[in-house]
Amino acid sequence: MSVRSPPRHIWLCADDYGMSPGVNRAIRDLIVQKRINATSVMVVGAAVDRTEIEALTQAVAANPDCAIGLHATLTAPFHPLTMHFNPLNGGQFLPLARLLRASLLRRLDPEIIQAELLAQIAAFRQMFGRAPDYVDGHQHVQLFPQIRDAFLVAVKEAAPGAWVRQCGRSLPLAQRLDSPKALLLDVLSETFRGKSARAGIAFNPGFAGAYDMVRGREFADVMKGFLDGLPDRGLVMCHPGFVDETLVSLDDVTHQREREFAFLSSDDFPRLLESNNVTLDRV
Repeated sequence: MSVRSPPRHIWLCADDYGMSPGVNRAIRDLIVQKRINATSVMVVGAAVDRTEIEALTQAVAANPDCAIGLHATLTAPFHPLTMHFNPLNGGQFLPLARLLRASLLRRLDPEIIQAELLAQIAAFRQMFGRAPDYVDGHQHVQLFPQIRDAFLVAVKEAAPGAWVRQCGRSLPLAQRLDSPKALLLDVLSETFRGKSARAGIAFNPGFAGAYDMVRGREFADVMKGFLDGLPDRGLVMCHPGFVDETLVSLDDVTHQREREFAFLSSDDFPRLLESNNVTLDRV
């Protein structure tokens, strides 16, 4: 008689808590249903008042396996917490493409970036009364040249017990060539992992979750692919939410968030986890 191998423990992390009330409500619902076991909070988001933070704390109390992390944010349309942050675009952070270009050309000031990240960690501490369980980056900014060094220094200083998110897949190269975005994340993550290891900062050993959310796809099919080859303690990124006016004003990804929520809250999702021998118990 064959013996089933132990289940893979994974992180299923809902990004963008704090972006809008509709995003927050969807994430809390999934936490209480025990359909996700991590969420990343944008402390510069439009919906991070005391009521929204208390509601998240209550949801996590109902699901002790759920971790709360900081979603470090350095791109438009959000605004910095620090007074002298630059470069800016009309008072906002730079758009993603401009920030990536500036980092590749080494035109950023790491000390200014570090100060902003320390301010965001401090804001998280003020909101939750503790440091984040982990720290990642909105639109993967933690991986960018110059930013990654400032990011790791800030985490080491202000949240020394936290782990960080790397976004490299643990698949053979032949299976990684179909998505240019994911392949770029693979390349950036290789350096990020090395720097994290040298700094003594833990990180997830595998990653999945990058796909074209704007065009949208059947999320059930996408999720099946995310679980293929994901190692134990690997991380899947997701973006569930309900569309509201705040979300529409801040982000291009809207109705696909509702499709993600619909699948994650359906009976099909736990069946998918069971068929892949995956659990969302505390990693």
